[in-house]
Amino acid sequence: MSKTISLLSALLCTFIWGTTFIAQDTGMDEIGPFTFNAVRFFVGFLAIAPLVILFEIKKFKSEFRLDFKTFVILSLLIGLSLFLGSALQQVALLYTDVANAAFFTIFYVPMVPIIVFFLFKKKIHWSVWPSVFLCVIGGYFLTNFQDATVRLGDTLVIICALFWSLHIIFIGIIIEEFNAPILIGLIQTLVVSTCSLVPGLMFEEFVLSDILSHKIQILYAGILSGGIAFVLQIYAQKNIQPAPSAIIFSLEGVFATAAAWIILNQILDLNNILGCTFILAGVLISQLLPEIKKSKHK
Repeated sequence: MSKTISLLSALLCTFIWGTTFIAQDTGMDEIGPFTFNAVRFFVGFLAIAPLVILFEIKKFKSEFRLDFKTFVILSLLIGLSLFLGSALQQVALLYTDVANAAFFTIFYVPMVPIIVFFLFKKKIHWSVWPSVFLCVIGGYFLTNFQDATVRLGDTLVIICALFWSLHIIFIGIIIEEFNAPILIGLIQTLVVSTCSLVPGLMFEEFVLSDILSHKIQILYAGILSGGIAFVLQIYAQKNIQPAPSAIIFSLEGVFATAAAWIILNQILDLNNILGCTFILAGVLISQLLPEIKKSKHK
């Protein structure tokens, strides 16, 4: 039952991330990317802070007293990897186009099992590798990358994908040791908001009227994506290993495409359909084949 709840959490958080693309796209018309992220994640921090007080403050006092230093270090690493992934993606868009950025970002899917296998010496179920291949092919079609030209900014996007993969891996490590997904999410949002605020104040204009004029987009991207969705991700990874988690999270592109089609009336072409199909196939293979093997051994 807990595995089922974790899968539902992963799917729900991925759905929120996918639909947040619309809020981010329309919300940054007059707001700089760093300022947008700073405000967005601070809203997420405010949204989940009461939940920590209600559900995890007692757990914090008892469970983390023995290894508080490790908890803080891992929490900071999670926040920093998320900030660097987001920041590099935004900067890369100045030197490449959206199709390239979207395609190379999905490289975090193969990076996660490679890092887990070679760096942490953990076994990876064989079904992960064909699933990763299908997800990358799906990303190729979904982003219409075949019509794109490789640019210098693509290197930044690949580095950004590395930080996304580290974010997933660090969450997998911390949630094995500390059962406090809301508190971890709270610290993460504060770290990202603070780190985004510094370059935002240095390089962008902080205009309160512009922020208030996009309050709907900021509230959606902040409360649901910056706050709740990342907590759902952490909860999902309690029972799903980092490699299959990354494969499930690749559905973000599928949900984003569907949302753009339904809400923005964007055209859904053959490449989009093929991309969604390949990614869905990759997710199903990664989740069903290990379960079939388990059932045969029972």
